[in-house]
Amino acid sequence: MNTVMKNIKLKELGIIFGFYLFFSILYRIVLWYSANNYESEGFWGWAKLRDYWYMAGMQYVFYFIASIFIWFLGVYLLKNRKKIVQISVVAVLIPIVVYFIRESRYIFLDSIDIWHLGGAGAVWDWYIPTLFMMIQFGCFFAYRYFKENQQKLKVEGELKTVALKSELSALKAQLNPHFLYNIFNTISASVPPENEKTRHLIAELSDLFRYQLKASKVEKVPLREELEFVNKYLDLEKERFQERLKVSINVKENLLDEMVPPMLLQPLVENSVKHGLSSLIEGGEISISIFKKEDKLHFEIADTGIGIENKLSVFDKGIGLTNTKLRLEKMYQTTLNLSDNSPKGLKISFTL
Repeated sequence: MNTVMKNIKLKELGIIFGFYLFFSILYRIVLWYSANNYESEGFWGWAKLRDYWYMAGMQYVFYFIASIFIWFLGVYLLKNRKKIVQISVVAVLIPIVVYFIRESRYIFLDSIDIWHLGGAGAVWDWYIPTLFMMIQFGCFFAYRYFKENQQKLKVEGELKTVALKSELSALKAQLNPHFLYNIFNTISASVPPENEKTRHLIAELSDLFRYQLKASKVEKVPLREELEFVNKYLDLEKERFQERLKVSINVKENLLDEMVPPMLLQPLVENSVKHGLSSLIEGGEISISIFKKEDKLHFEIADTGIGIENKLSVFDKGIGLTNTKLRLEKMYQTTLNLSDNSPKGLKISFTL
């Protein structure tokens, strides 16, 4: 039940309770006035607590509780179903629940000899609460649609911003890529033969730029190429960290031809190196695990770095993780999951 209540904000419960309280008082006043009790009891005669409770308060408290019950059955339990299904179930439940509450209340009032509407007038104790609940749940579904639409517009706005930045970055990368390659070749040619290692590092850096340019032109690449790119990036980082950086990549051969978005893993690996391991004197290990389960590719990038206490804050500090998160949301309706690695560090996981 605690889990259920977490889905209902106290503010929303307060508004609904206030709604029922207001109309219960209004209903009591109408009944009291229509019975011509004004002259004998005076203006505040309607406020007699006992009469108010039996004539209006009791039934509206029951209807308030019933509205939560209907929400639980028609909305919470059906949260994974289409909205039209939820609306239909709620519309069917409301008159049924209201009818049984009215009949149960009438039986109770008759047992203690308390007056209630009778005959044709009894229909009002069914019609009015039903109308209230229809209005209440109509407002609920309209409000939820509004909130979801606002969230959708926010995500679309963020995606448009990311797309614009990506387009600008792609344009900048394509301004004159041959200029970069020629510069790399010139630098490589100027390196003395005895510094073959430096020549090799320049060649790998050139490959990184070439892959980035390709990534700006295609939607997907084979996983094999993405991992080759990540390996080249990590090889360059190893030249800086030496023995302090250890890398483990676990992926089966039959998955290497799977198509994935380009430049998807590198920002995550870079985050592990830059924010997880770089400040540690002893360094650490980065592991990349990719496996398939239930026709979906599962990715896990884990490090043994310093970890992150406030995991939501990382999306406010840099564009690498944020852009990757938005790309996943746009292309696959999934997202990045951040958790603590064992025995220490951070683990980033997602599915395609």
